[in-house]
Amino acid sequence: MIEVKQASKKIIAEANIILFDKVTSIPASMLGSNIKNKLKGIELKKPLSYFDGTTLFFYQLCNDSKDWKNREQLRKNAALAVSTMKSQNLTQVKICDYCGVSAAVKAYCEGIILGSYSFTKYKTDKKVKNSNEFAVYLSSKKIKSAELKEWNILWEAVYKSRDLVNEPNSYLTAPKLSEEFVKMGKEAGFQVEVWNETKIKAQKMGGILGVNSGSMMPPTFNIMEYKPKGAKNKKPIVLVGKGVVYDTGGMSLKPTANSMDYMKCDMAGSAVVAGILYAAAKSKLPLHIIGLVPATDNRPGEEAIVPGDIITMYSGNTVEVKNTDAEGRLILADALHYAKKLNPELVIDFATLTGAAVRAIGSYASAIMGTASDKVFNAVENKGYETFERVIRFPLWDEYGDELKSDIADFSNLGKGEGGQMSAGKFLEKFTDYPWLHLDIAGTAFMHSSADYRPAGGTGVGVRLIFEYLKTLI
Repeated sequence: MIEVKQASKKIIAEANIILFDKVTSIPASMLGSNIKNKLKGIELKKPLSYFDGTTLFFYQLCNDSKDWKNREQLRKNAALAVSTMKSQNLTQVKICDYCGVSAAVKAYCEGIILGSYSFTKYKTDKKVKNSNEFAVYLSSKKIKSAELKEWNILWEAVYKSRDLVNEPNSYLTAPKLSEEFVKMGKEAGFQVEVWNETKIKAQKMGGILGVNSGSMMPPTFNIMEYKPKGAKNKKPIVLVGKGVVYDTGGMSLKPTANSMDYMKCDMAGSAVVAGILYAAAKSKLPLHIIGLVPATDNRPGEEAIVPGDIITMYSGNTVEVKNTDAEGRLILADALHYAKKLNPELVIDFATLTGAAVRAIGSYASAIMGTASDKVFNAVENKGYETFERVIRFPLWDEYGDELKSDIADFSNLGKGEGGQMSAGKFLEKFTDYPWLHLDIAGTAFMHSSADYRPAGGTGVGVRLIFEYLKTLI
């Protein structure tokens, strides 16, 4: 994990990044010859680079950094600087803060750290494997050590979330995912209880068992809890994550190209939940938070459920399975019903749930819907712009529920293709009786090619968004 360390006066870096609001704020020692005049016309979108023969300098204007678009531009520019430095094999950079705006400094550091990420676990070339070795120092009178520590913890949580999503199913089975949760809990300070297949059967969690019926690997149900002394909330915030570690579509088999070949990412919702808990616990947020992750793969094995089958859910409701590739909602439904026992203040679930959400809004935002108050929706939406993990609200009208009617069961697991993200949300709503948000992250959780500080593969979307939202509850 790359982190930002506070710079001592002794640090002489290979590259210096100068963040400034006006040219006069930059000390003469940080100004190369003929640079001062060039900086007078600099724009936020067009940083200036300069090499003095020994050191590479980047000059980045940070005015009007309270605007969310400008903060995102800073992240992008920082990722571009990372690319430049790595192309020149530089391993050390110092960020010099002469603007004094915390939001701007954080955004730029964020772009540096998140833009430096790469998943090299399975690379055998040592140079490639060590490409993450990058020292970043911050020299700032404004940013205190406690604030910097929290930033680093949050970015570390994003790294861990990305790592989980990038792991292949050959490693990350449902039981292995549970082991990773236990490891993260020990590191950060939250408790993890793992239910095995025997316990899941005893609890009659038919959604999880139905999806798992074609698999050679057993399912797990994971309960993660962070409950600090003096928690501000009397009732817990519950986070639920879809943990389908690999999705073939089951008997409703997916095509391979641009579909099944990326389905190791179908557990991204579970990675979000673990990442948020990791950040919250390690930062010692005074909030009681519980994470629930039903985990399994979805395969067309000998005993797999088939279209037309009826399963009995943990809630006792019967569901006609019209499509076995609509499996995420089946395992989430069991977890959402279990959440009723916890008497939650709010439940937020995360899932790579529908292609319909991707078709509606692409990869530029996550779909959000639910029964929480407008105050909660607005707060999450605002943090979405602040972190640039934007959300777009969709309705849960009764008509979407009508699409789920079944002649032979309480309801089916499939609505129409049009507006499918809403009918999927309406299915989940049937298992809730509390304030609830559903985030469909199908378009944002995994990138097929890199874009700025978002690498190809897992993005860790949702971790920064909800962590910053949770801080508003303190």
